[in-house]
Amino acid sequence: MPHPKHAMEIFQLLDKSNCRECGEKTCLAFAGAVFQGKRKIAECPKLDRETIKRFSGAQEDPNNVFVEGADFLDELKNKITAADLAAAAQRVGADFSGDRLTLKILGKDYSVDTEGNLSADIHINPWVAVPFLTYILYGKGLPVSGNWVSFRELKDAKERYPLFRKRCEEAMKQVADTYTDLFDDLVHIFSARQVEKQFESDISVVLHPLPRVPMMICYWQPEDGLESSLNVFFDETADQNLDADTVFTLGVGLAQMFTKLSLRHGFADVKKGTSMKL
Repeated sequence: MPHPKHAMEIFQLLDKSNCRECGEKTCLAFAGAVFQGKRKIAECPKLDRETIKRFSGAQEDPNNVFVEGADFLDELKNKITAADLAAAAQRVGADFSGDRLTLKILGKDYSVDTEGNLSADIHINPWVAVPFLTYILYGKGLPVSGNWVSFRELKDAKERYPLFRKRCEEAMKQVADTYTDLFDDLVHIFSARQVEKQFESDISVVLHPLPRVPMMICYWQPEDGLESSLNVFFDETADQNLDADTVFTLGVGLAQMFTKLSLRHGFADVKKGTSMKL
């Protein structure tokens, strides 16, 4: 089978008994270790041979998901050196001081100077940096309209929606299903706010990956025989302040971040809000 896009796909194969016979404290921790290449799926004593056989084979490096984005990042940095950052700051709602443009990403300061050097209060990785620079260079700076749409309703996004559904919405739902309280804490740690009453669900929040590109996450827990569901929405201006591919990168990157934090920190650490890095 293809290498899973995140640890939750491995977790779904396990019996979730937390038997500890593999040496890990929980099935989720074991799934994370397999995804990172530290353990073999065959080390789970509960899995049948057919599942192990289907899973075996060459595995991709999970850290290479945004390799192409890393290459594109260098191109964007070069373009920043020729841009008027003072004018860009005014257009997109950022601050400009000295030679540095700064704006908030998920409530954290993120900056670039006139030489293309990035600095931030969070980890600098492609899924954040590429949208950040794209927003500065090409975003129209349109104000948020307050009208929410799904990813597939954005310009040039319809064909990519099935993959967005799998790698963003379904990935987030798996985290929320497994650790609902943890998921609730994760979104609030990153400066989320409650949504308008008409959009309320079991967890309903708005995050700001970029100042004028908000993202609304609505999660419904399973109830009365119905499965849980999670949907991600964007302001209808998102495809003008970013392009659809970059919005895709934001959504998938955020889903991967939630998955990694749930595996790395667990519920207790997230409740404390310590050492949280994107």
